[in-house]
Amino acid sequence: MPVKKVLIVDDSPTERFYLSDVLRKNGYEVITADSGEHGIAVAKMEKPDLILMDVVMPGLNGFQATRQLSRNPETQSIPVIMCTTKGQETDRVWGMRQGAIDYLVKPVVSEELISKVKALG
Repeated sequence: MPVKKVLIVDDSPTERFYLSDVLRKNGYEVITADSGEHGIAVAKMEKPDLILMDVVMPGLNGFQATRQLSRNPETQSIPVIMCTTKGQETDRVWGMRQGAIDYLVKPVVSEELISKVKALG
């Protein structure tokens, strides 16, 4: 199923703007959330086709939010790509264990992001 609606979960307004801009310029509908808790609520309400999840956030971090999303029957079918500054291999492995399908290290390269989104559809 092609990706049309993408939820960006990131506490940084700059990152949300950058990722939103890249996705919108490539024809995607974008919704955003500024925390893990907010992201889970928006995912349940909006049912996006894809979630881009930051890791380092106050409150519920991206690993915890991804784990909750991947284990909830309401949201477990929504793919999650981690987008984070945490670039260690152990972080990537942990992110995938929480239910993420892919892992991008910031700064995210727009072409790489778009190719990964297109590959899902």
